[in-house]
Amino acid sequence: MDSREKLFTAINTLKTNAKCIFSGTVVNETTYATIEWEVDGNFTKTNPHSEITWTKVKAEMDKL
Repeated sequence: MDSREKLFTAINTLKTNAKCIFSGTVVNETTYATIEWEVDGNFTKTNPHSEITWTKVKAEMDKL
């Protein structure tokens, strides 16, 4: 499983059906901030999910 797959799996583990787009290849705190989150059919770089933070995503990724 590559880092992009781990990223999406971790996000889905933290919040099922959270919709986002990530176009990077390396997953780290800096590139995590470039994720675009779907909110009401629009995309924003402002994460609307307080339960999905880089720290929590990274911890889930490390488990995989």
